[in-house]
Amino acid sequence: MNGDLGPRADFRPLILDESAPADTPMLTQLRKSQLVRIHDLRDVLRQELGTLTNPISTEPEDRWVYYPWRRTLVGLLDETSFRAIRLDRNRNKLTRDEQQRLAGLHIGVVGQSVGHACAYTIALEGGCGMLRLADFDEIELSNLNRVPGSIFDIGVNKSVVTARRIAELDPYLPVQIRTAGVTEDSVDEFLTGLSVVIEECDSLDIKFAVREGARRFRIPLLMETSDRGLFDVERYDLEPGRLPFHGLLGATTGADLRGLTTKDKAPHVMRILDPGELSARMAASLVEIDETVTTWPQLGSEVQLGAAVVAAAVRRIGLGHKLSSGRVRVDLEHGLDALAEPEPVEEGSFPEPEPIDDAPAVSPVERVLHCAQRAPSGGNTQPWVLRQDAAGLRMDLVRTESTALDIGYRGSAVAIGAALHNARAAAAAHGLLGPHRVAENAATVLTATLEFGSGADPLLARDYPAALARETNRRLGNGAPLATPVLAGLAAAAAAEGALLHAVTEHDDLAQAAELLGNSDRIRYLTPRLHEELFAELRWPDGHGSAQRSEPERWPGGGRVALTGIDVRSLELSPVEQAKLRMARRTDVMARLHEWSTGRALGEYTRDRVNSSSALVAVTLPCPSGAPGLIDYARAGAAAQRVWLEAGRRGLAVQPVSPVFLYARRPAELIAISPDFADTLTSLQGRFLDLLGVPEHEIMALVLRLSYAAAATVRSRRLPFGEHRSRWGGSDQPGAGDRS
Repeated sequence: MNGDLGPRADFRPLILDESAPADTPMLTQLRKSQLVRIHDLRDVLRQELGTLTNPISTEPEDRWVYYPWRRTLVGLLDETSFRAIRLDRNRNKLTRDEQQRLAGLHIGVVGQSVGHACAYTIALEGGCGMLRLADFDEIELSNLNRVPGSIFDIGVNKSVVTARRIAELDPYLPVQIRTAGVTEDSVDEFLTGLSVVIEECDSLDIKFAVREGARRFRIPLLMETSDRGLFDVERYDLEPGRLPFHGLLGATTGADLRGLTTKDKAPHVMRILDPGELSARMAASLVEIDETVTTWPQLGSEVQLGAAVVAAAVRRIGLGHKLSSGRVRVDLEHGLDALAEPEPVEEGSFPEPEPIDDAPAVSPVERVLHCAQRAPSGGNTQPWVLRQDAAGLRMDLVRTESTALDIGYRGSAVAIGAALHNARAAAAAHGLLGPHRVAENAATVLTATLEFGSGADPLLARDYPAALARETNRRLGNGAPLATPVLAGLAAAAAAEGALLHAVTEHDDLAQAAELLGNSDRIRYLTPRLHEELFAELRWPDGHGSAQRSEPERWPGGGRVALTGIDVRSLELSPVEQAKLRMARRTDVMARLHEWSTGRALGEYTRDRVNSSSALVAVTLPCPSGAPGLIDYARAGAAAQRVWLEAGRRGLAVQPVSPVFLYARRPAELIAISPDFADTLTSLQGRFLDLLGVPEHEIMALVLRLSYAAAATVRSRRLPFGEHRSRWGGSDQPGAGDRS
């Protein structure tokens, strides 16, 4: 160390470990001294450490820190525990990994007026692992308008004052000082080993010398000039040939500036600062120097704002984020001039939904078509076109309605199977029942037909009014258990189509299912394509903001209504959940959560609802051949619709909560759904199938959440039956395969 460092006792605390024999004599001496105050914070800090979410794994250890200038011995925790507590509120503006990266920075600060605020702010947020401070001057009372010291610091070297204040914030942060300041002779020694240099001195020739040194050492240089938030970045690490001060001084060198009077330096200063950009008050004050004011003015608030800008720039450098050479003004006054009334955020409630006419059709055939159109589909996309001719009804799969979760059109086939069942139920109720058929073909992938006849089927006809009344109910349930006959009745409904019902009813099993489905939802939010499709499906009432579209579909004579997709009101969101949904639609927020490997709360909606349920059931269809086709999925869809309608007759609220892996049968399909989370999806799928007891040879149509709950607020609307379509998008907010 240089001789001008001064005694360490002037600015560095003494850190003592009671378990280290070498420290015992000093601790004993300090404790016995009548002049030393003891301030023990160990128990308080241990208690606070215990309150942290996601705490560090190491056990805290005791440390004692002696501050000579205060004659105070403080009981603290070890460096790791201390920092975990002190920097906890940085997360996740700064993650722990990012904090560790910043701890590798060594920052030099030349000048300790504005520089004091810069150094302290960087230390405050844990933005470096070492600080080196330089200033030859001492604190005067006139400095205390912008230097956050006290009258007890008057006459003390400015570097010492900064170092002491930082030591009282974080005794473990290494701080070096240079009480002789920086000169042309010492600049290289000062810059050695630094990652960034912050130049805040008053001397123009030293400013130039620091830049020339930074260029030699290839160190980025930052300078904050307070007035109107002027901030300069000179990336000598990236541009070693860059001229000092952005080349504003031309060919001027440090030697040209040496020995100049203040008056002679003024033209150079003005070339750097640009008089036309100074605030009116600063420019007018400069005119009055030595007349009515002593020197150029600075305000503490502007200095603190500048320190925040410098700290943000240091973060960018340390974390490898973009920070180019150049100049910017972070003008606080200009910002305040731009004050405006904020746009209100609608929350708490939505407009009351308009009633849906469930029986607009007149003729029996039209009623059959109308009932088919009321079938559920993923995201209420209604992936079919209904056609009527003299022979009967034809339903073709519409491939343009498919989403990433509709692997191989399996989800669309399930929807067509449900719609075909609705049509058959209506036909049976009106004496029109005839043969039906489902076939795969190259043109439309899948086609279902129902011939009109004169047949009747009382059991099938029983489903007609239930199909018209069917709805998705996403309200929280009361958790009341299902009676055994209820599950037996649902299983019988599935068996009518040759399908099976796998049920989870125990509280612990429901909690496990809730966790698995919540994790599935998290992946849906954090996978860009799935996120986009999810929010493309939501329909927001007029005036309440749309995630993807600002205008609803228009139909002749039908007004402004959404005829596909999920009405947001049907999600039954609390005001808090509404706010979370608006936050979750932001792709930048989801990208951050993905980057941090976090976002468990994204599954909270589904977890809460599954945990409030009476049962969770999966409707499956055995396929012993091991190669199920779309016809099998259509048949499974008919079974799922039978189960849904039977549950409604028994007074149950029904909500599909099918996971994103519902229709995946091979590892490659999970990769296609979400490349970043394919391994996680494989694990979730295996655990989910094991929980429900679904063997490999069975295909799943839907997973339904059953509960006892209040009536749903709104049902999603339907397209008019016929050939005309206008697609908006994909699935329901909180459940990957949610249908309406």
